[in-house]
Amino acid sequence: MSWGTELWDQFDNLEKHTQWGIDILEKYIKFVKERTEIELSYAKQLRNLSKKYQPKKNSKEEEEYRYTACKAFLSTLNETNDYAGQHEVISENLTAQIVAGLARYVQELKQERKSHFHDGRKAQQHIETCWKQLESSKRRFERDCKEADRAQQYFEKMDADINVTKADVEKARQQAQMRHQMAEDSKADYSSILQKFNQEQREYYHTHIPSIFQKIQEMEERRVVRIGESMKTYAEVDRQVIPIVGKCLDGIVKAAESIDEKNDSQLVIEAYKSGFEPPGDIEFEDYTQPMKRTVSDNSLSNSRGEGKAEPKFGSKSKGKLWPFIKKNKSPKQQKEPLSHRFNEFMTSKPKIHCFRSLKRGLSLKLGATPEDFSNLPPEQRRKKLQQKVDELNKEIQKEMDQRDAITKMKDVYLRNPQMGDPASLDHKLTEVSQNIEKLRLEAQKFEAWLAEVEGRLPARSDQARRQSGLYDAQTAPTVNNCAQARESSPDGSYTEEQSQESEVKVLAADFDDEFDDEEPLPAIGTCKALYTFDGQNEGTISVVEGETLYVIEEDKGDGWTRIRRNEDEEGYVPTSYVEVYLDKNAKGAKTYI
Repeated sequence: MSWGTELWDQFDNLEKHTQWGIDILEKYIKFVKERTEIELSYAKQLRNLSKKYQPKKNSKEEEEYRYTACKAFLSTLNETNDYAGQHEVISENLTAQIVAGLARYVQELKQERKSHFHDGRKAQQHIETCWKQLESSKRRFERDCKEADRAQQYFEKMDADINVTKADVEKARQQAQMRHQMAEDSKADYSSILQKFNQEQREYYHTHIPSIFQKIQEMEERRVVRIGESMKTYAEVDRQVIPIVGKCLDGIVKAAESIDEKNDSQLVIEAYKSGFEPPGDIEFEDYTQPMKRTVSDNSLSNSRGEGKAEPKFGSKSKGKLWPFIKKNKSPKQQKEPLSHRFNEFMTSKPKIHCFRSLKRGLSLKLGATPEDFSNLPPEQRRKKLQQKVDELNKEIQKEMDQRDAITKMKDVYLRNPQMGDPASLDHKLTEVSQNIEKLRLEAQKFEAWLAEVEGRLPARSDQARRQSGLYDAQTAPTVNNCAQARESSPDGSYTEEQSQESEVKVLAADFDDEFDDEEPLPAIGTCKALYTFDGQNEGTISVVEGETLYVIEEDKGDGWTRIRRNEDEEGYVPTSYVEVYLDKNAKGAKTYI
């Protein structure tokens, strides 16, 4: 099956067909381009959707994501974002593997097609030229033959006429011979041109055209194969991301399975638990006593004696009403003697215990939040204080890391004066030390308040009680009667000044002991040397490319990472010379430096 033999006379149709094939290829390229644009648009919309529902930093929404259902939703958003990334990968691969390749191939195909059909037209023009020459020689031969016949007839007519001179007859005879000679020459030329044309025609139809059409056929078949391969690639690009998309979907399922309704319920308790005891039973208030009074001369004294118990009932009930029940206004009662009101004031639990409580109540009404969170219930106050202590400890650790980095830089400047002036770091070092001292004092203050609150709450486990690990023991504060009264009140936030000062001193000593610990640092991960480093300066260590060592201290921003080879060999190497793999329990991620 060859176009050269089967379609030898379909030059124009083949030209139209090959052009149609190129149009189909360009149409497929346009289709893939639009698919890539759709994938990019879809990925962008998915990313915007995921970003839209991400919790805002430092907002109430971020606190809500402590619940397992919200964590699962956050994981779903992250997986959706990764899912969008796979659609971007599809778009990139389609552009690189199909659109770009086919665009180049179409240009090459157009040039090849143009070359082949140019050769075909050239051969076609040549055979047409040969045919014109043949037709011209044929007409000349035909004309010469006719002229020779007319000349012969004229000679015979002149020869038969007796009135014609002999000279005229001879002239007619010579003319007839000349015409016959010309006819013979035209015949020979026509025969030669005919043989040549037949040879050219055979070469045209059996050699040139089959060869050209065969090349066109091969070109068209390559186009068909190429478009088929592109369609396979189109499917493979999608298939390549299916495993990763499956992992994204598995991540969503895993996040959904990790939802723990019991844990969420416990978080609700921790979020809203006040720490108060439920109110006791409301005692019966007897309003029938005034009705039992008898009209007599001693009725006033009797009523006074009987009315002494009334304030007790009223005072106890007032102190134990449920917090969410509004007090009903009781009917207007008979005015009682001043002595009864005084007894009620002395026996009932006061609402404002001292001037400090009064001042605190006024500040709450004015909208100011106390520094010690004394406006919150005990359990909520403990959580806020614990959070504040942890934040201060993180800030202290950050400042200490900065101080260590400045100290290291100063040591480097001392060993290598050409790198910088060591004295230029003294001011910064002093400033950081002052910040650390301020933060420590602030942390001790909040730790004292936390110890006060924890001393009033029920016993808790050590881990839940103090996650920061700064307390090894607590001293039970001694309180007087006034403090006991405050302890039983809902605000419950003050102790005696002397016990508070003693706690601060003990806590400060425990806090300082942590920074005097000189135990060897544990390994927080491993690293692989990317380049060879010759540690010639003091404090550095030499490594060889490809060597694996232990990481005991991350880069603190100074460009150096502390590593260990064995128990006796440890030191610093440039962070850019190693690839660090941190343990999950240390940082939870693999980092490339």
